[in-house]
Amino acid sequence: MDFQPVYSLDGLEVRQQNKRPTIVGRFPYNALAVLSDRGTVRKETIKPGAFDYALKDPARDVNLLVGHSFDKPVASKLSGTLGFNDTEDFLEFIATIPEGAERATHITDLLIMLGSGLIKGISPGFRVPPKDVVPNAEKLIPEPGNAGVMIRVLAQLLLYELSFVTRPAYEASQAELRSLRNVETRPTRPMRRFLP
Repeated sequence: MDFQPVYSLDGLEVRQQNKRPTIVGRFPYNALAVLSDRGTVRKETIKPGAFDYALKDPARDVNLLVGHSFDKPVASKLSGTLGFNDTEDFLEFIATIPEGAERATHITDLLIMLGSGLIKGISPGFRVPPKDVVPNAEKLIPEPGNAGVMIRVLAQLLLYELSFVTRPAYEASQAELRSLRNVETRPTRPMRRFLP
């Protein structure tokens, strides 16, 4: 059975930009996710730059979905409705809801759930490339101070989607709904920009 990692969003917000709903969120790098399935526990972390392959390839799409369901799309890189700012600390995404799409039931529901704080997390859909193609894409390291516990460190991944989810693996996640006039300026750290 595959594990489905769920990561928190840091500072998730919904804005009105040019009369279009826009969702902005951050996926943290170097954060630790605790994954469990039927009593098996695993820890995992994603390194900065792990998603570069999909972000830099102009022909590769990345979809923003609700609950890993490709029949509930929100935005996509190739359609020009999903952009990214990549830093050493987080991957920020900016999703503009396409005109008319806000009338779709799943998008109306998503905006309501984000506004109410019921959806607080993001889960990336990715594959680890084969070892013969990318030898150091993943490795296991011992967790400091916790004998016998290993952490799966992911350095290079094939990202194909990000999904909004209700249960983030990180308890300290933040998710909120803000209006555009209350949004603070974004961080001034150097960013690698991958906008469509």
